Amino acid sequence: MYSKTAVITGGSRGLGRDMALSLAKNGHDIIFSYHTQKEKAQSVIDEIKKLGQNVIAFPFNAKELESGKAFIKNVTDHLNSSKGSPNFDFLINNAGTGIHNLISDTSEVEFDEMLNIHLKSVYFLTQTALPFLNNSGRIINISSGLTRFSLPGMSAYAIMKSGVETFTKYLAKELGGRQITANVVAPGAIATDFAGGTNRDNQEKRKIIENLTALGRVGEAHDIGGVVAFLCAENSGWINGQRIEVSGGMLV
Repeated sequence: MYSKTAVITGGSRGLGRDMALSLAKNGHDIIFSYHTQKEKAQSVIDEIKKLGQNVIAFPFNAKELESGKAFIKNVTDHLNSSKGSPNFDFLINNAGTGIHNLISDTSEVEFDEMLNIHLKSVYFLTQTALPFLNNSGRIINISSGLTRFSLPGMSAYAIMKSGVETFTKYLAKELGGRQITANVVAPGAIATDFAGGTNRDNQEKRKIIENLTALGRVGEAHDIGGVVAFLCAENSGWINGQRIEVSGGMLV
């Protein structure tokens, strides 16, 4: 049986890890990137191999455009040698980090870092990947609930994610002739390492989030991975150019 291949940036931990595992459970082969967490990447590889799927990880630094090109070359070279074709089926742009700083305190260096990681990297890595994405494939870009509601200190990060959402609409329009869909998944507050792990570890902040969320809890990584896997399933092919917020009803 032919297994489709998903390429995920930032798959060694947090949301990306759960995306990789959820897609593998659906019978897809996985190629993912890691930045510095090689041991955690190996742990994900081991888990996916236990599920019976092919998996490999390559390094990628979202701050550097050339690193994105090198990552896609590693991906396509590997696929060419292992499957006889450099093409793959799903691209999930997930890699990223965050800063928490008021507008008055945000430096140009910090702003440019968010720009490079969350917007330029996504744009140009996708551009590099497009010739190798199979017709009828899927692109899923990860955004944030912070493009709908605003919380002090997250402006630079949220601005870039708004750009990703606009980019996704253009992808959907321009790739329609190839029957490739492009959608955004926008998580709310999730208990991961992101932005210092405060959604996971700061009990005062967790209580605030719980009170702001209709379902009364902080999100977990597994709340997001299954949605990404659904958007790669056969029966979701008519969803295109959409922003799907996965926040448990935060600030509805």
